[in-house]
Amino acid sequence: MAVPSRGGSVAAALLKRQAQARKDICASCRNLGLRPYSASAEASTMAEAHHLKPTESHPHPPVTVSRRAEYRIRGGIILTRAPLITRALTPFENAFFFYQKRLNERLVLPFRHTFFYKKDTAADLDWRIKFRERGEIVAKELGRYYAQGRNAWNDELLVGSTLSSEERLRDILLKDGELRVTEDGEEAPPDEIVPAERPMDRITEADKANDIRRLDRALDRTLYLIVQRTDGQWQFPAEDVPTDQQLHETAAVALERAAGVNMNTWIVGRVPVAHVVRQPEFNEDTSLRQRGEKTFFLKGRIMAGQADLKNNKMGLKDFNWLTREELKAKLDRDYFHAVRNMMADR
Repeated sequence: MAVPSRGGSVAAALLKRQAQARKDICASCRNLGLRPYSASAEASTMAEAHHLKPTESHPHPPVTVSRRAEYRIRGGIILTRAPLITRALTPFENAFFFYQKRLNERLVLPFRHTFFYKKDTAADLDWRIKFRERGEIVAKELGRYYAQGRNAWNDELLVGSTLSSEERLRDILLKDGELRVTEDGEEAPPDEIVPAERPMDRITEADKANDIRRLDRALDRTLYLIVQRTDGQWQFPAEDVPTDQQLHETAAVALERAAGVNMNTWIVGRVPVAHVVRQPEFNEDTSLRQRGEKTFFLKGRIMAGQADLKNNKMGLKDFNWLTREELKAKLDRDYFHAVRNMMADR
């Protein structure tokens, strides 16, 4: 609702008279109705900044002083190895997908093998042999389930059933991959059947040995490269940023000086994904005792190669490829807290 014109004009006139009565402020401040500037109050505020507050443990300079000289700017890289395989399914997920396959068998049209295999060929004979061994069931891994029979409704697994386990499904598919027909087009005897090549295990030798310097471990997780300084602290490779370099250039130089050149890497973009701040230290008279650090990290990917600390120019002692949970246990608490949000869940 709009304010009546008469009431608005009366209020404006009253405020104007009050502002004109105060001669110690400028015209612009008087028109805005702001409080006057007080040099003594400003000096008191600056003096108060020199003193410690009850919650502070170190003195700080006045807030009006430039803070640029108190920090060193550093550039670093968080080098990652992406997951190489998908994660393992939970028992519930295995049972759910197994049920979906059985449900699909109930809904689709009957399979016509003559559409895919020419009659009386080696491929046709091979399919009919395996079809007979499965109890005349088209699906390979669904067990004794007849999708078009009178008990087709009973397609759910019982609690504790192993029909949907990955090991069982893998063995069934490997057996189905064996060639059961000879070159002459006849059924092969058991001693002439060549087993299908088994896929590699998800758990590698590096996982079994817990070798945290190798890249062929934790294949379904993201690994992060960290290096150990001479004082025993673990961190991501980082270095001071020269005035003639940008952050992504410094990150590449830091990685090369820390872990060598025997890696094929790629820096993802030129924008930092995380940063770590170490506060400066001051003396009692607020003079600077030790400069702080602001480290900005860029994200990188390794595609081939391995880190090599031999003849590194930073005096580093060791390196590790760790998962997110392992990083939390090895990095400093505040350091990890500053970079954790850029890390993937797996």
